[in-house]
Amino acid sequence: MSAPNTIPPPGEPAPELLDGRIWVDGCFDFFHHGHAGAMVQARQLGNELYCGVHSDEDIMANKGPTVMNLKERLAATDACRWVTRSVGHAPYVTELPYISHFGCKYVVHGDDITSDSDGNDCYRFVKEAGRFKVVKRSPGISTTDLVGRMLLCTRTHFIKSLENVLAGTEGGGTEEERKATAAAMNDRLALYATDETAKAPGAEIWFWRASLEAKSEETALEKGEFRQFLEGPGPQPGQRIVYVDGGYDLFSSGHIEFLRNVLLEEEKLAKATDWFGEAAAAKRKQATGKDYGPSYVVVGVHDDNVINSWKGVNYPIMNIYERGLCVLQCKYINAVIFGAPFTPTEPYLTNLPWGTPSAVYHGPTKFMPLTYDPYTAPKALGIYRQVGAHEFADVNAGQIVDRIMKSREMARSCGEAIDITTYDQDVMLKVYCSCSAYESVLYINRMDWAKDPAN
Repeated sequence: MSAPNTIPPPGEPAPELLDGRIWVDGCFDFFHHGHAGAMVQARQLGNELYCGVHSDEDIMANKGPTVMNLKERLAATDACRWVTRSVGHAPYVTELPYISHFGCKYVVHGDDITSDSDGNDCYRFVKEAGRFKVVKRSPGISTTDLVGRMLLCTRTHFIKSLENVLAGTEGGGTEEERKATAAAMNDRLALYATDETAKAPGAEIWFWRASLEAKSEETALEKGEFRQFLEGPGPQPGQRIVYVDGGYDLFSSGHIEFLRNVLLEEEKLAKATDWFGEAAAAKRKQATGKDYGPSYVVVGVHDDNVINSWKGVNYPIMNIYERGLCVLQCKYINAVIFGAPFTPTEPYLTNLPWGTPSAVYHGPTKFMPLTYDPYTAPKALGIYRQVGAHEFADVNAGQIVDRIMKSREMARSCGEAIDITTYDQDVMLKVYCSCSAYESVLYINRMDWAKDPAN
């Protein structure tokens, strides 16, 4: 039986149910673009989106332990551009009184079945009440798939040239199949680049074309060529252009908190110029129809082969398309540059489509083994700024992989494995392991299990 939700919904109950206030809920464990796909489709069905996030305890009782804790998972949903409000400790089985408390008339979920520990549909009550709507699941991405990549160390997900894939000239299958895949990928990029309404343009997308040397090495000084892939509103009057870069692999609370802190640092600077004064805000609204923040954040995302040349093994776990989608859905950014160089040189920075940025921010880096300082150019230009340590500074792709591996090893070492079920099209096994010292969901290679189930 599913664990009861013991924490009542916060605040006063809404006076009425609103057709446009949509509810979604889930675990959202290491949040990926498939989760964001459900969010954006749900937001298109209304004008507000409330996101319920289950507690660690409820997930354990119904599904097994999480990789990310509740606070980390809430950081991810809070950062999603289409989420109006996140609600922690939402019940695992969606309850009518609970969602009604927030004024949400309809619940939205993907076109799959989610069951509690008894095998009952988690949405049975809202379905019976006629308050359930279905959206399509995002193809080709799942938590299980990502875990499989970690454990099997595959590189088949890597993309050599995202531009070519989006043009239908690279990838598997026939020419017709590549064109169909490209069209779907193009549509998804446009969808994820929408604004908070999910109905209008929101973020710009660019590509940087340059040699592999310029993208991955320290010494190349190419200015390259910028190509706009998707237009957006662009910088607004008075906004400072801010540049950040990275791999953003397994996009998580560490990346998110860094981006949020970049905005906070920019807000501190803006306060000194009276940006937030009533007169200044009124002037902006009169000129553009709405108010906006003091900074325009541009995110450079590195190619797969660039990241792999530094991290090795099969990093990145997510390819550049998947990582870009994760960045695009984040409300703390305004533009994405695919194929950004590992070293932002002076020719690159001074030739950005928006001009030389006012600031280049970098955060705490522990996972990337650097042999030189990639930020000598922004430092020489006097535009380098450092974001210090924060609550989620240690959360990165490497730590997430470590958590999965530790879960695997601890479960194996206890010697008690039960409830073995087929998982991920016969490639993986999901083993629920329970002993007095440890509880875990163990993901292992099916072939490894067949060779030696005791280990």
